[in-house]
Amino acid sequence: MTRSEFIARIAAKNPNLTIKDVEKIVRVVFGTIIDTLAEGKRVEFRGFGSFSVRTRSPRVAKNPKTREKVSVEERRVTHFKMGRELQNMLNPKK
Repeated sequence: MTRSEFIARIAAKNPNLTIKDVEKIVRVVFGTIIDTLAEGKRVEFRGFGSFSVRTRSPRVAKNPKTREKVSVEERRVTHFKMGRELQNMLNPKK
């Protein structure tokens, strides 16, 4: 699902909101999530999951084309951990 599809779906379920209003809300929500992660903090949505920032250590990797060794610097990556409710919806117990 793209951002525009997401906005259209929210607008369809909330006829009292205009698409422009929904776009602003989505922009603010995503911006807040991004800003919080950039600060190194955790974002949690109960039942859905949580986003956090992890640090990958520097390492030596190989260029798959040339097999040449390449130094990869330390980097921060986003990690998502699925919430229990979402986990149960995606993997129902039989």
